[in-house]
Amino acid sequence: MTNSLKKTLKTVLPIAIGVFLVLYWYYNTAPSNREQILFYIKEANVFWITISLILGLLGHISRAIRWNYLLEPLGYKPKLINNIFMIFMAYLANLGVPRTGEILRATALTTYEGVPFEKGFGTIVTERVIDVFMLLLVVVITLVLQTEIIITFFQERGLNLNSIFMLLVAGVIGFLIFVLFIKKSESNIALRIKSFVKGLLDGVFSIFKMKRKWAFVAHTVFIWSCYIGMMWVIKFTVPSTANLGLSEVMVAFVFGAFAMATTNGGVGLFPILVSKALALFGIQEVSGDAFGWIMWIAQTLMNIVFGAISFLLLPLLNRNR
Repeated sequence: MTNSLKKTLKTVLPIAIGVFLVLYWYYNTAPSNREQILFYIKEANVFWITISLILGLLGHISRAIRWNYLLEPLGYKPKLINNIFMIFMAYLANLGVPRTGEILRATALTTYEGVPFEKGFGTIVTERVIDVFMLLLVVVITLVLQTEIIITFFQERGLNLNSIFMLLVAGVIGFLIFVLFIKKSESNIALRIKSFVKGLLDGVFSIFKMKRKWAFVAHTVFIWSCYIGMMWVIKFTVPSTANLGLSEVMVAFVFGAFAMATTNGGVGLFPILVSKALALFGIQEVSGDAFGWIMWIAQTLMNIVFGAISFLLLPLLNRNR
């Protein structure tokens, strides 16, 4: 397979999957249900959507501040407003072509702040490593908080507690064997996995070597609290989801995060997985779909609008650079 074909597939395939999922959802949803979902979307309380967007903006601003904590030890301190614009530009770019946002962000940092590309890109990679760690932490917390519903989920599918325990033991043993195999193996795949894990650990532990480590940790917690909060307040836009607890919303958040990571901005897949997650708590499909679409539309519009504004204002405010 040629490099040009690989690049084309990386660009076209995620978009094609997103379009397919939207069409799949559309044709597998009864017309009456689609009308009801559309009604929920039209009647969604603007107040709660606005609160959700404000939380999203605060999270992105906090991310911009945190970015400077990574750049300061390298001898650079970009303007905060430039950081904010670059972050929104990156989110918008990722909606079109996955992972191009990170490259665009590092390039803009070089153009407008004079930070060498490899150094700027290195800080962005470290950010992504921290994000992966935080997502794993959220998943673990969610599993602990919703242990009962997870056990019930498996029991309804014919697995009792003994079976679940045996699966967990088998999973731990399998994981340990896998780790030992990867540790001793010298294959290309094993070397890539070891390199990724090393980068993950280096990125996490690098926090404690920086000057403002506790401020960095505080901003990281705040950023992810904003992300979860964005979804939590959206529950008030659909009557059936208004009484959901925080831990229940966190289950939907984890499902949604998986959708965002595997498709362009979660297009098509985000509402489907969020609806499936809410179904675990007795939320009807129509209400779950409405919740998912309202959340996805709100955050996507935010990234499009502020991303477009950032593309316009960043060069205008930095004409002398």
